[in-house]
Amino acid sequence: MENKNTSPKIRIGITHGDTNGVGYEIIFKAFEDNSLCEFCVPIVYGSAKVASYHRKALESSVNYRVISKADEADAHSLNLLNCMDDEIKVELGSQSSEAGRAAFVALERAVADYKAGLIDAIVTAPINKASIQSPSFNFNGHTEYFAERFGGDPLMVMTGERMRVALVTTHVPLAAVPGLITTELVLNKLRIFYNSLRSDFLLPAPRIAVLALNPHGGDDGLLGKEESTAIQPAIEKASAEGISCFGPYAADGFFASGAYRKFDGVLAMYHDQGLAPFKALATSNGVNVTSGLNVVRTSPDHGTAFDIAGKGVADEASMRHAIYEAIDIFRNRNFDKEGRANPLPKLYHDRREDSDRPRRFSPSSADPVE
Repeated sequence: MENKNTSPKIRIGITHGDTNGVGYEIIFKAFEDNSLCEFCVPIVYGSAKVASYHRKALESSVNYRVISKADEADAHSLNLLNCMDDEIKVELGSQSSEAGRAAFVALERAVADYKAGLIDAIVTAPINKASIQSPSFNFNGHTEYFAERFGGDPLMVMTGERMRVALVTTHVPLAAVPGLITTELVLNKLRIFYNSLRSDFLLPAPRIAVLALNPHGGDDGLLGKEESTAIQPAIEKASAEGISCFGPYAADGFFASGAYRKFDGVLAMYHDQGLAPFKALATSNGVNVTSGLNVVRTSPDHGTAFDIAGKGVADEASMRHAIYEAIDIFRNRNFDKEGRANPLPKLYHDRREDSDRPRRFSPSSADPVE
């Protein structure tokens, strides 16, 4: 008889997010037919009482097993790890510090279990960034929180069927963006993105498009000089390291012309520059991936959706894709690690290593100019 606690399936920790939002709804809907349990052992980090409230309010038929420790998880069903016994008042659609604290407690427990080797990846349901703020959580979002807890340099990557978009800057005021765009920062994000495309998505030779910061790519300095002083030098340095990256491209024409289809990834300079076109094109299938850290972390590409919380109309597709993406990335990283464990010695001479020919880029084309 199979021991349910020693399943080789990937163990996915799912934090319940803000308890007044759509977190429980999209989790319950994702597991209504139980098919996801064929690929992973799902463990929701939350509150048994709050989960029961949402299940009743939504008239959900989903079944789950309440556990107190991750190693008690049933490998064939949805598990709910009860992180808190306190009474938590649920006010659907409302912002409250109580809901924020519940989200934080679930996060902390999931991180502790990951570090203890009890789960393999973390999927986060949406939080409200204002509600969760406290002396213990002084971050602009999940991405920054995970960077502090695990160490490293995170990169926000939005993935979908049509494109992958990464961000040089994330949750910062728009007015602060130009001062943050430096050659060093853009180059660092290019390196992380390139490595993520290779290890997380198993793309052997990924091509990356880099967007300009200013309208029309700066118009030769008339509308800004960040392209020539920071972005272009970063592209040239990355190219010299063997990273296939091109640009900088004016964002409006790049997306309008469909040029994104020619690349494996797009590096945007700031949040809305990348996420607005991504969400318009990805519809409900987008996933937020935190690259650059040892932990595998994904999430739906939407927020708490307070305006529809408790109404039973939230779309669970992004949550379902986030779980599948976490499974895929965990497997891909292990496969990539195994493949690089004992590399063969280099037996050939690459003629490109002898070339000092500078790489030029066409400002109006999505292809490099040789």
